[in-house]
Amino acid sequence: MSKTLSTHVLDATTGIPAAGIRVKLRDRDGVTITSAETDSDGRIPELAPGGLVTGHYTLTFDTGTYFETNGQENFYPEVTVTFRVDDTARGYHVPLLLSPFAYSTYRGS
Repeated sequence: MSKTLSTHVLDATTGIPAAGIRVKLRDRDGVTITSAETDSDGRIPELAPGGLVTGHYTLTFDTGTYFETNGQENFYPEVTVTFRVDDTARGYHVPLLLSPFAYSTYRGS
């Protein structure tokens, strides 16, 4: 099992963490493993408390609700990031840099 899985969402339009974004973790078959909401610092420190086995997973961020709640027009109602767990001895961090009309992600540490 992997050690940890975390995420952090930053709103690039305001330069502050994106609090209150619902995030779902799913396995390769689309089965929801867990869901949580980003905290006041835009973080979810642990999405897979039991760890993850090797394989493919997705994180789906409910970005549309976040922007609508903040009165902002947006293009992407959700962002889905697919990633692979190869090394179960390490932790995984999947950050998201978000704006109403663009997003980026990378393999964090």
